[in-house]
Amino acid sequence: MGSTRRAIQHRLPATKESSSDDLVPSRRQYLRLKAHYPHAILLYRLGDFYEAFDEDARIVARDARITLTSRSFGRNGRVPMAGIPHHALNHYLARLLAAGHTIAIAEQVSEPGKGLVERAVTRVLTPGTVAEAALLPTTENRYLAAVARLPERTGLAWVDVSTGEFAVLELSGAERDLLLAEEYARLAPAETLVPDTDEIPLPPGGCLTRLEHWHFEPERAAQRLRALFATRSLAPFGCQHLPAALAAAGAIVVYLERTNPALLSLLTSLRTEVPARRVGLDAATRRNLELTRSLGTGGTRGSLLGVLDRTVTPMGARTLRRLVSEPLRDLDELRRRQHIVGALRATPELRSRLGSILLAAGDLERLTSKIVQGSATIRDFATLRQALATAEALRGALQASGEPALQRFADDFISCPELAALLERALIEDSDGPRLRPGFCPELDAVLAAVEETRRFLATLEQRERERTGIRSLKVGYNKVFGYYIEVTRPHLSRVPPDYVRKQTVATGERFITPELKDAEARLLAAEAEIAELERAALARLTREVTTRTNELLRLAGWIAWLDAFRSLAEVAAQYDWSCPELDESDTILIEGGRHPVVEVLLDGQPFVPNDCQLGGDGPRLLLVTGPNMGGKSTYLRQVALIVLLAQIGSFVPAARARIGLVDRIFCRVGAHDDLPGGQSTFMVEMVETATILRQATQRSLVILDEVGRGTATQDGLAIAWAVLEDLHDRVGARTLFATHFLELTALEAELPGVANVHVAAMEQDGRVVFLYRVRPGAADRAYGIHVARLAGLPPWVADRAERLLIGRPAPTPAAPHSETAEHPHGLTASPHQLALPGFPTRRHAAEELARALLELDLANLTPRQALDWLFEQRAKLGRA
Repeated sequence: MGSTRRAIQHRLPATKESSSDDLVPSRRQYLRLKAHYPHAILLYRLGDFYEAFDEDARIVARDARITLTSRSFGRNGRVPMAGIPHHALNHYLARLLAAGHTIAIAEQVSEPGKGLVERAVTRVLTPGTVAEAALLPTTENRYLAAVARLPERTGLAWVDVSTGEFAVLELSGAERDLLLAEEYARLAPAETLVPDTDEIPLPPGGCLTRLEHWHFEPERAAQRLRALFATRSLAPFGCQHLPAALAAAGAIVVYLERTNPALLSLLTSLRTEVPARRVGLDAATRRNLELTRSLGTGGTRGSLLGVLDRTVTPMGARTLRRLVSEPLRDLDELRRRQHIVGALRATPELRSRLGSILLAAGDLERLTSKIVQGSATIRDFATLRQALATAEALRGALQASGEPALQRFADDFISCPELAALLERALIEDSDGPRLRPGFCPELDAVLAAVEETRRFLATLEQRERERTGIRSLKVGYNKVFGYYIEVTRPHLSRVPPDYVRKQTVATGERFITPELKDAEARLLAAEAEIAELERAALARLTREVTTRTNELLRLAGWIAWLDAFRSLAEVAAQYDWSCPELDESDTILIEGGRHPVVEVLLDGQPFVPNDCQLGGDGPRLLLVTGPNMGGKSTYLRQVALIVLLAQIGSFVPAARARIGLVDRIFCRVGAHDDLPGGQSTFMVEMVETATILRQATQRSLVILDEVGRGTATQDGLAIAWAVLEDLHDRVGARTLFATHFLELTALEAELPGVANVHVAAMEQDGRVVFLYRVRPGAADRAYGIHVARLAGLPPWVADRAERLLIGRPAPTPAAPHSETAEHPHGLTASPHQLALPGFPTRRHAAEELARALLELDLANLTPRQALDWLFEQRAKLGRA
């Protein structure tokens, strides 16, 4: 929804109708409707357009990107107007909803004729209550959330009105605001309800709607939920003792009653979630690991989800997205998922068959929502019948697979035999498409039979009239303006029978009507209206009967979606030769031959250099990773984090072997970016993210840190990186990968028992750096920064100058003692010019510098004078060293 948040005070005042005599009727009608929805954009149907007026018109023109015009209302003058063609309504609605607006749609509810056409608001759309599939992203959920704050407790509820998902959770403790931010980042709600009296700290994104605070009272909310679910207790839903969560859920129910009451029929259950069951992922980690959105492409391509998504149904794609966003700490559930994915991976023929069957399943979740809202057509019910048959075929394939894990999964199938039988009785398919089956509505059958008889009469009328009159050119025809007629050409007008009544003169003759023909036409016109009414009644009856089984349909849709997601994971594991990780409760992370799942795919067949990693257990808890730019440090860090995350969603992983001791949280701080709207520099963002890690990480966490302290002065940055590394080792104890260009930090391996150095190997050959992408024990000896700059296209004269400056720069010496110099641990001083790190070797000895300079001399083009100057220069450098 963007970073701009719109706060909407959602109250509906009493109707106010203008009594001014100088308002024309249509203007008075518009203002009366607008008074009911002062905080919504009113789209008012006028013929083939939906019009917005006054300030609404200016907003629509700006955010829907259409032309602003004006309209005259007689003596009232001209007012601003912006019109949307009725056939393009959904296209422009999507733009307005994306901008965070609430929209009320006023339709014409009476037939055009004499007098003013009656209009009424038939739909109210808000960013979080959109249920129409045409306005929703196919592969993503669109959530409406609500946040309630009580002393020491914060409740969060969310609903997807297009699928019926309705869930709550409650947070407590000192870190509840931080945990709320994590949940908010996971859900990314399009709209959030908050009390009109509270200021609740929420991350940017989506639109904010303020609701009257009394709707967030826990007891009132609990009563409303019990009434919705027709139950005397909320104990079956597991939230009876969570007052803040109930308050948030109750506010959602009130809001749906106000905007679109039909959606409440879709809410058949309430799921209570326990945040401790999931792996914690804050917004920065989700962004840096590019779980569902690539920083490069802005979409799923280049993200982890982009690699994993081989789903063939929209609901399967949404389930897989949630699965990637919600890694678990539940060992039993993760092993269950592994068994299912493993069984599918081992049976390629079954995977292929399941994929073919799933193609016919469609989007059962959103189809159910459409039926519940009463907007389903005969074609929609035919699609539902097909989905039920598809589900039965899926269950049969799993039961016949011979795989115990798949057979157990098939046991969770929700069978709907009564519903399937109902749809079979109701529908029939022929060459014209689906229609109601004869016998489902006897009244309709009788009318259709009468219509068919009348049509047979009309089909034979032409031949009978030719025989009766002897006019062989006589024709029976029809047009929309004059209806049925008998046409006689001019040469034969003298032979027209006396019972023919002239109706119309045409260029070639005359058109007539007979009492018999007029009666048949009247019967057909009356039958058309009756057929339409009977079909609506039959569809309404079918809708009611299907709606009673909403809960079964949604559970079945969820079963199909999970199967599609598991099949997708198995497909990827088979194609890229991923292995099943060993999961346990230990503190060991052991990865042999690990690969980055996204980078390997993007290499498109080129070999990826695998690497090992061991954290915890018998190995170090903190690996200090050094090496050149572009050498693969960031790839190595991220691949470890992604392998752990994949393991904790139940997937196979890109490694020869992996043993993963479950983590409770994953933190990933990499790269550099600023937050200019929030007033934070690049370095400030880096420090905020680092502070969050140090305050929230535990011994069971996995921490990924890349280039801490590089956003400020070298001495300050080194000091910060040093202190952060010590705190992670001494106090936090998290399993950590710490990449840095501060080679001075590598000396900590000798001082801190849980730290080990590794480096990404590179070598210099013929003056060029060659990246080996292999992670090896020990520290890097240099950063190869100037070589990488040359590879990046830095002008040669600039790179040459940098090389000379590096060679000619004197080695740093400890700062002289000074009474005002503050002492830091390990001898790090606060001098703004020098680093005094006792025991650290200089980066390059004087002899090495001299040898390097000598090798780089161009002897063939060196004059005697230049050679002598060079010797004096080098001797002076040696003297200073």
